[in-house]
Formats: sequence, C-alpha cells, structure tokens
Amino acid sequence: MIGATLMVAPMSAAVGSPWFARSVGTASQVISVVGVGGSNAKLDVYQRSATGWQPVAAGIAAHIGSAGMTPQAKSGYPATPMGIFSLPYAFGTAPNPGTGLRYVQVGPDYWWDGDAKSPTFNTMQVCRKDQCPFNTAESENLDIPQYKHAVVMGVNNARIPGNGAAFFFHTTDGGPTEGCVAVDDGTLVQIIRWLRPGALIAIAQ
Repeated sequence: MIGATLMVAPMSAAVGSPWFARSVGTASQVISVVGVGGSNAKLDVYQRSATGWQPVAAGIAAHIGSAGMTPQAKSGYPATPMGIFSLPYAFGTAPNPGTGLRYVQVGPDYWWDGDAKSPTFNTMQVCRKDQCPFNTAESENLDIPQYKHAVVMGVNNARIPGNGAAFFFHTTDGGPTEGCVAVDDGTLVQIIRWLRPGALIAIAQ
C-alpha cells in the first residue's frame, strides 16, 4: 500500500533520471510499470519538482496481461503494450473518490466500444445493450467489479482497427488482465486522488 506521503510530499530526495525521463516531455507525474516476469509487474509513482524526479511510492505489486508485455497492442491478444501513454480521464462504478482528472461514474448502460467496424471504436459509449449501434459482443460493459475505479490509458488513440481497445489502469481481481494494468483498489484510489491532467503511464519490460 502507498503511505500518506502520496498525498502531500515525495517520500525521499530526487533520484536523478528514472528510465523514462527522456521520453515524457514536460510531464510532472509519471506512473512507471516495469514487468518482473509473466503477468506481474512493479509499479512506482514519480513526481517531478524543481530538483528533479522524486519517488512518491515504490514497489507496488501490479498485474498485467496474461501474455505479459508486447511492443504493440493487438486486438484479441492479452498483453499489455509497452510505451508512454496519456491518462486522460478516470471512471468507475463507485462515486468520484476525489481526483484532479475528469471522472465518469458508470453503470449498466456504459460500454467501451470494441467493434473495429464502428465509428466510435475504442471510446466510451452509453446505450442500452439492445439499442447500441455497435457490436456489444466485441465490446466491454464497464459495470464490473474490476472497474470499481479505473483510469483510461491512451492506447491506440488513432483508433486503428486491429491495434486494440479498452486499455485501463484499474482495480485488480487478483489475476492477470487482458492487457490492462491492475492494482489493489485502496492503492488505486490514492493514486487517482493524486493524479492531475498531463500525467503519463510509462510501461516497459
């Protein structure tokens, strides 16, 4: 679990240049996810100040795709894509826990469109199942326990068919994911409260 330091201050002095430092531009908040074998990863939380990058929390156990990591996201392949991705907004079946990001509380009629033939592919949509204009069998209903809290990861923002959809940083069920990154809900809530617009998630083996 992350200590209270996540809310108020870095937990130690600046650490120089983390592995992602040259790839995140001017971002001041980065979630680092590094694979440690199989569907397991280590998650560290960093904040940049005038004196450099400082760890806010470190060594958090995370679950990734059942197929590990991959250089390129692929539809139907349960691996977590490597790279630097935006964290544009958060959502969840639970009420907003208090975050600097936009937050959408979801219910039974909320979907993530996974239909590659749909003009709204790889976006959140709201519709009754029998009235959705996309193939719900290829999409994901967001009213599930793993999405008690979640943050959208900006994977395949160009919405290219075949390059995957529905990649989130979300509540773990204790097992591998289909390509997302998952941690325990208590830790996730603390991170969501800390996040601000412009934060990034950096994923590597």
